[in-house]
Amino acid sequence: MKSIATLVFVLMLGLPLAAQQPPPPKAPAAAQDGFVPVDTPMNQETIPAARLVAIAYGFIWVVIFGYVWTVRSRLSRVEREMDAVSRRVPARK
Repeated sequence: MKSIATLVFVLMLGLPLAAQQPPPPKAPAAAQDGFVPVDTPMNQETIPAARLVAIAYGFIWVVIFGYVWTVRSRLSRVEREMDAVSRRVPARK
């Protein structure tokens, strides 16, 4: 019974995805007679890759510099605390 319920659930999840797919494009009448070269691509998607890569690298560098800054500030705080403790505790001979 569980397997049937799981199968129904998986099929129901897939139905909206199948309904959202666009129908395949229809070929023009001239293409059915023979080969017709395409001068310009009709549905070509372009992504500004160079800009996205630059943004990604910039984000990574900001994260790295932020991490280094926090480590440096925590280290300086620990050094100040160690100096304060060393001043309070007398030196052992």
